[in-house]
Amino acid sequence: MIKLTSAAALAAGLSLPMCMPAHAAPSAHNGRWSVELVTESGLCSARYSYALTIREGQVQLTSAAAGARVNGHVGADGSVGLIVSNGTASGTGTGRLQAGSGAGTWKVSSLCSGHWTARRSDTRTAQAD
Repeated sequence: MIKLTSAAALAAGLSLPMCMPAHAAPSAHNGRWSVELVTESGLCSARYSYALTIREGQVQLTSAAAGARVNGHVGADGSVGLIVSNGTASGTGTGRLQAGSGAGTWKVSSLCSGHWTARRSDTRTAQAD
């Protein structure tokens, strides 16, 4: 259970610290992202990989264990804030994205914590509506 729970919480690390200009549109980060999470302390497995999709600042989990849920956003400046839950456990992730990469930290209550890195896994560019 800890492994599954921590895996879901690790997905919060996204998503994803290079700065984008504050005037960039939220859609500048739209697309698919490949995220790797590394545990630095605690009871979680050493490493996890996830696929995430960002659309108009909202983060969606593209690949994950059954039952995992992600609620998060990416700001116009690339700042990332996420809450990931699986059953009764939840975790948080923060960091920053730029055009093609990003990094940050994650934590699952007192169970485990670590850092994440992200790379854009598509070449799609944002389109204005």
